[in-house]
Amino acid sequence: MDNRREGFRGDRGPKEMHKAVCADCGNECEVPFKPSKDRPVYCRDCYGKHKKF
Repeated sequence: MDNRREGFRGDRGPKEMHKAVCADCGNECEVPFKPSKDRPVYCRDCYGKHKKF
């Protein structure tokens, strides 16, 4: 059985999603971690522009 299905983390169940506002475009988005005020959060579209390789 493949436990890597989207939204599932093994036997821990689905990921808990948290609402956030993108620091770049200002759109509301959901992220799989609890955002903190000291780090920017980016939506799926803007994340690629800020990703460090």
